[in-house]
Amino acid sequence: MRTLLICPEFPLSFWSFRKSSRLRGNKTVNPPLGLITVAALLPAEWELRLVDLNTGSLTEKDWQWADLVMISAMYIQKDGLLALVREAKLRGKTVVAGGPYPTSLPEVVAEAGCDLVVRGEGENTVPLLLKALRDGKTGIIENDDKPDLTTSPVPRFDLLRLSDYSAFTIQTSRGCPFDCEFCDVVNLFGRKQRYKSPQQVIAELETLYRLGARGTVFICDDNFIGSKKHAQALLQELTPWLRSRGEPFKFLTQVSVNLGQELEMIDLLTAANFDKVFIGIESPDEKVLQISHKYHNIKNPLVESLQNIQQNGLAVIGSFIIGLDGEKKGAGERICAFMEQTAIAMAMLGVLQAAPHTRLWHRLAEEGRLRQDRGDDLGTFSALNYEPDRSEIEIMQEYVDAWDYLYEPSRYLARAYRGYLAMRPARRAAPAATGNPWSKELVFGRGMTWRRIFTELKAFFQIIWWQGVGTPYRRQFWRQMIGMWRQNPTRFVEYIVTCAVGEDLFNMRKVVREKAMAIIKERQAGAPAAAQVLPGATLPGEQGEALQNPSYSGTRQY
Repeated sequence: MRTLLICPEFPLSFWSFRKSSRLRGNKTVNPPLGLITVAALLPAEWELRLVDLNTGSLTEKDWQWADLVMISAMYIQKDGLLALVREAKLRGKTVVAGGPYPTSLPEVVAEAGCDLVVRGEGENTVPLLLKALRDGKTGIIENDDKPDLTTSPVPRFDLLRLSDYSAFTIQTSRGCPFDCEFCDVVNLFGRKQRYKSPQQVIAELETLYRLGARGTVFICDDNFIGSKKHAQALLQELTPWLRSRGEPFKFLTQVSVNLGQELEMIDLLTAANFDKVFIGIESPDEKVLQISHKYHNIKNPLVESLQNIQQNGLAVIGSFIIGLDGEKKGAGERICAFMEQTAIAMAMLGVLQAAPHTRLWHRLAEEGRLRQDRGDDLGTFSALNYEPDRSEIEIMQEYVDAWDYLYEPSRYLARAYRGYLAMRPARRAAPAATGNPWSKELVFGRGMTWRRIFTELKAFFQIIWWQGVGTPYRRQFWRQMIGMWRQNPTRFVEYIVTCAVGEDLFNMRKVVREKAMAIIKERQAGAPAAAQVLPGATLPGEQGEALQNPSYSGTRQY
């Protein structure tokens, strides 16, 4: 069976990072992990071809070659998914679709002409899919059981062109012990976490290593520290493996804020080359967190926890939502003040979208507050898909003002500088202290080839051109860059990378203003807002491309 695996294009969003990805010669951020995991579950004799529309295009030869078309899509990719289904059917192809969007709204995908819509996790739905194909059946395939992840195979990383991606993705667990009202993790995966063994995870990393992958790996679990025991066991296996391979990878993952009260766990993470964590803070207002059932953010002191995490070596990427029930006027200003207090440079700031079939979705439906268009796009640039409990115009204006404040370049750079300056020196600083303070290992870290360093240096000089020449904040850029080099040199590269990522956010700031102001004008005129979604307004629980796993989910907020 000649099978064409297609990842639809991702519209512009907070997670696109197009400019900073291309700075290093990559085309996009993450590969489609879900598709390559499903590929590993298909019969070995099938011929497979992967087309990621974020890195290339479909050709006429691709269409003519295929007997079967399989598409995986998140909510944000809805339009691309439906267009591909229609195109494939016009060409007489058998079409299979899965992912968070088909899983949550299968009838929409079926109405577009999809032959088989798969709901559930790949490990126990692919066998049902294969039987349906053999029997010539159509319709919806589903399995509500949660599979044992020790049966999950090593994804088909060999189908990727690794140089297209600025980071790689693996997954070690699914599910989350918490139950935030707005998040669809529990709906899709349940509250009982399931795990791959440490040996499985090492096997996936070894496969990537042997294929030549180096650099950042995103461990896209719903909550990496949901089980402290599992995380410790994995990290204790991971650290010596990294040392034995010359430390080819560094890691980013998603955690809950209680990590800030677990200094031993932070040490284990940094020892295993973790340098960033994504944390769902959502709101600095305790009442809002309580209504949203974000109880762990109340139990653990937010400011203290986040400062502990950052000062001990893990940069925090935050997540905040404007428009949650119980929110009072000035929420945007309070979020900005909170980020300044904690020196968090970067956070995904979005307006709330009610994800299908979450507890929030059902509550709003019972209260008659869901809008009929379901948000339409539900991913990148949209008006609210529910009736908020305060003025929508007020929410949107605060959203615009917060983006304006947070991603004004000089403020962003100042937060990044304060955050990295306060961070403890990297672990490699101690053994290097008795040697050459400007050694390759001290500044760049181990596992960096000279060719890779040359690429990084080219990118460095491009950043200097962008931010250090001809900008109103050029003097600040130079002052802070020199200050970081002198005062905390082991954090210099991480700081410069954060400066580079700012280029995407500075540009996104302008797009947010344009799109949000259009929605505000429509609301003021009393007209229905166009179903446009704002950058960062990805559904709670679905942050960008990073987690495309065989259960068809996006990355999660915690």
